[in-house]
Amino acid sequence: QVQLVESGGGLVQAGGSLRLSCSASGRTFRRYTMAWFRQPPGKEREFVVGVNWSGGSTEYTDSVQGRFAISRNSAENTVYLQMNSLKPEDTAVYYCAAAPSWSGRIYYTADEYDYWGQGTQVTVSS
Repeated sequence: QVQLVESGGGLVQAGGSLRLSCSASGRTFRRYTMAWFRQPPGKEREFVVGVNWSGGSTEYTDSVQGRFAISRNSAENTVYLQMNSLKPEDTAVYYCAAAPSWSGRIYYTADEYDYWGQGTQVTVSS
C-alpha cells in the first residue's frame, strides 16, 4: 500500500503561483510513476502532468506546458507541482496519483493509477 497526502492548495489571483506537494508513505516510492490530475467543478478528472520513477521523463498536458513543473525527491518520498502564471481555468481539486511502473512509462488515464491522495483545492480568481 502507498499513502499519498497532498498539501499546498489555496486561493491565488490570476498570474500568481502555488506549489503543491505530495508526500508518499508505505511501500517503496522508487518504482512508481507519479502524476497530478485535476477535477474542475462539474467536469471529469483530467491528467495534468506525470513523472517517471527516475524523474528523467515528464509529460504535460498542453494547457499547462511552460507554466507548470513537476519534480520528485525520492529521498524525501515527495513529488512537487510548481504552478506559475495561474489562470482561472486552472481552478480545480488537484489529486496526486501513483502507479507501479518498472518500465518508467507515464500513464495518462486515471484508471491506470492505483493510489490517490485526498485532493487539494486550488482556486484562481480573475
